[in-house]
Amino acid sequence: MSKRRSLFSLQQRGIFDKEVDQALMEGRVDFAVQNMKDVPATDRNTRLVIASVPERGSPAEVLVSSGDRRLKDLAVGSRVGTSSPIRVAQLRRARPDVKPEPLFGNVETRLERLDKGEFDAILLAEAGLARLGMAERISERLPIDDFIPAPGQGALAIVARRDNLKLIEILRSIEHLPTRAEVDAERELVRILEETSKVPVGGLATVRGGQIQVKACVLSIDGKERLFAARSGNAAEGIRLAHEIGEELIAKGAGRIGESWRNARR
Repeated sequence: MSKRRSLFSLQQRGIFDKEVDQALMEGRVDFAVQNMKDVPATDRNTRLVIASVPERGSPAEVLVSSGDRRLKDLAVGSRVGTSSPIRVAQLRRARPDVKPEPLFGNVETRLERLDKGEFDAILLAEAGLARLGMAERISERLPIDDFIPAPGQGALAIVARRDNLKLIEILRSIEHLPTRAEVDAERELVRILEETSKVPVGGLATVRGGQIQVKACVLSIDGKERLFAARSGNAAEGIRLAHEIGEELIAKGAGRIGESWRNARR
């Protein structure tokens, strides 16, 4: 009899990401460009550092569907591919009558499986499609307020060895300070919620004119219960605002919701 596994894991970092880290540490590459949301917010190898954060792409979630249908037009029981816990919960909240099904792999692999008819629709990050020149595949950009993305979505992290000071100085020349402030705040949400309460979190920070707005949500596994909090203030205070949001969500019951995720089995 096989051991039961958690329905979803917050630790979905791929083998490729770990191999990149190893190549960096061994000096086989000087720096690596990774999706920010795939870079652990804690427990990262202390020999590596996020040297630079370029300007962010779209953080939005999108739907790609057969027949180019919008989410509201999918038939009851439609199979929707995604393995992101926060996407699954928000999908269940928006359309409890469709069926989320696990979907892994790179963007091209996910689109191929959709095109083969294994799914009726899939959820993806808009930025990933845009970077691959595949934005025309998007059937619908989902509303941010209903589908708050995973922290760091749409942003890139340029990772280097901490002791490679000359290279870090060069990489800093393409740093986009507003994006850095946004992702620093969002990664604080991960540290306080995913790392302590073990609950999937949707989080987005937006910098405009020296001000930052940070918002976050956690949802029950069936999507029926949603906790939300938001703060605004000076862009330099993003991490503090995110910490306050995390504490507010914990006070509202994020830990209890996290427990329900850990107890869900398949």
